[in-house]
Amino acid sequence: MSLDLHAAAPPERGPSRAARSAHRRRISFTRLDLTYSPYLYVLPFFVIFAVFSAYPIAYTVWIALTDRSPLNSTISFVGLDNFVELITEDPQFWNAVVNTFGMFLLSTVPQLLLALVLANALNRRLRAQTFFRMAIAMPIITSTAVVALIFSMIYAKEFGLVNWLLDSIGLDPIDWRANRFASWFAISTMVDWRWVGYNALIYLAAMQSISKDMYEAASLDGASRRRQFWSITVPQLRPTIIFTLIISTIGGLQLFTEPLLFTSGAGGLSGGSEGQFQTITMYLLDVMNQRFRWGYAGAVALVLFLLIALMSTVNYLLARRISSDK
Repeated sequence: MSLDLHAAAPPERGPSRAARSAHRRRISFTRLDLTYSPYLYVLPFFVIFAVFSAYPIAYTVWIALTDRSPLNSTISFVGLDNFVELITEDPQFWNAVVNTFGMFLLSTVPQLLLALVLANALNRRLRAQTFFRMAIAMPIITSTAVVALIFSMIYAKEFGLVNWLLDSIGLDPIDWRANRFASWFAISTMVDWRWVGYNALIYLAAMQSISKDMYEAASLDGASRRRQFWSITVPQLRPTIIFTLIISTIGGLQLFTEPLLFTSGAGGLSGGSEGQFQTITMYLLDVMNQRFRWGYAGAVALVLFLLIALMSTVNYLLARRISSDK
């Protein structure tokens, strides 16, 4: 007697209720994951930004509109009085602005040009190439205090190296701390020595991403290395140049440590006996810690913020225009 196996097999059943429920839960979880997980990933950034950036900015705006001071138990709302006094009745602030922009121009322009030339040289095949690339990075990891100490000795009035060289060629020594333009130059060389290598490494990394075919085609057309540099390298580096220009602008207008440590003796925040190299950030700290006018210091900080934003925008537009012209 033969058995009908197909007839004896149990009827097929669909997935159980528990399996269907689990499948629906997995689909719901996947949808929630796709919808909300990106926000959870970026949430730490916004939390940190709110705590360390948004709140300090908002607090600075509020305190700049008051006469907040640790010497006063009460806080009064003064509106824009701090800004009016700062802009119209404070020559020391404008002296700090002139000093800051003077040192910014003396340090930033040569710094970026030297970095560009140095990166172009290191981009070629050289002996001990790795050594030279590491050597230009050494100033970056050097302590700012050590750099300031060494340059203070180099520019010392009595036994400084620079004055010794001037004396050896028959020139009179210079009091680098008493003279405004001399102090600007000394501090600017300190900044340049520290940050030229940093910008050169950024330019070097960008240069290595440029296609070699462009240089080979230019060589076949008879273009010299100088022509290749201005016609290929510089236009290809436009985004990198704009980036370094904006970063240098932010750092240059916030210059603080180098001029502070360049001061000899007490009263470092004053920037010399007549404020000849006092920067805006030094003046801000002087107002806050020496005069205890926290509301007024908040106004200085906001004006500095606006100056940095304005100069960064101008430099961005200028760099784009120059690069496009080339």
